[in-house]
Amino acid sequence: MPISPIDIHNKEFNRGFRGYNEDEVNEFLQQLMEDYKNVLDEKMNLENRITSMHEQLGHYNSLEDTLQKSIVVAQEAAEEVRRNSQKEAKLIVKEAEKNADRIVNEALSKARRIAMEIEELKKQSKVFRNRFKMIVEAQLDLIENDDWDHLMEYEADTAELEHLNLPQG
Repeated sequence: MPISPIDIHNKEFNRGFRGYNEDEVNEFLQQLMEDYKNVLDEKMNLENRITSMHEQLGHYNSLEDTLQKSIVVAQEAAEEVRRNSQKEAKLIVKEAEKNADRIVNEALSKARRIAMEIEELKKQSKVFRNRFKMIVEAQLDLIENDDWDHLMEYEADTAELEHLNLPQG
């Protein structure tokens, strides 16, 4: 067991025939006791600092472990987000392609319908033109008919019409 400052203070020496000067010994022991107490205090302070530093080191090691785990979790999360983003992008592209195909098919179908309508309108236009031509030709035939000439040769007797008494009203 180590010697304490109190042990030094309470130490008594046997007195011999030609012993040491008691005041010098007491003074030396007093100085030794104070120095030894200072050394023990400093040792205790250093031990406390070591303990505190070990605790801090443990805390920092724990913090480092936590940070490393957090980094791993963040990397895994980032990888998961990247994978999900790629999946979502593929789905968006697929959906866009389906929509594009649908739009193209609808446009082709509409273009076919319009082309068929154009052909039908051409047929109707041709029929109308032929009918209109026939009507115009028939009217021209009527105009060129000799009946118009006979109509122009007809003269009405207006004198007879004047003698008729019609009631005026």
